[in-house]
Amino acid sequence: MGGSSPCASCKLLRRRCAKDCIFAPYFPPDDPHKFAIVHKVFGASNVSKILQELPIHQRADAVSSLVYEANARVRDPVYGCVGAISYLQNQVSQLQMQLAVAQAEILCIQMQQEPNLPTQIDQDEKSLLLSSNFNNNIPQYLGFASSSTVNQDPLKRESLWT
Repeated sequence: MGGSSPCASCKLLRRRCAKDCIFAPYFPPDDPHKFAIVHKVFGASNVSKILQELPIHQRADAVSSLVYEANARVRDPVYGCVGAISYLQNQVSQLQMQLAVAQAEILCIQMQQEPNLPTQIDQDEKSLLLSSNFNNNIPQYLGFASSSTVNQDPLKRESLWT
């Protein structure tokens, strides 16, 4: 490494840090946890191979991604980042559903306040819009996932973006 202290990788692996150590630029000695978690999830040999196969200008981004995925795998060993993405997609879906319900309610209120519009809907359609049964089915009409998918397996759920 050329400095007085070996990189976090060489320190953890208890080896001498060479000047051309592939880990030294990305795993500094003052942040040993960063390499420890990547080593735990991916292994030093695999990380070394990944870094050697990449151009030098892409290695820092690759290390960032490996650290992020390793942290996600420690929190959720089965799904890792996919679990986090699925959770966030579900939140977006629920918020879109709440927004659609709120917009429908606003539309109903506006239509009640302006009864003389030429596009006035008849009483049956108005009662359908105002009924709670219709509001519960809005997600189905709009193509959003229902809130019953909250606790389902994130990989078995249909993707919101397809």
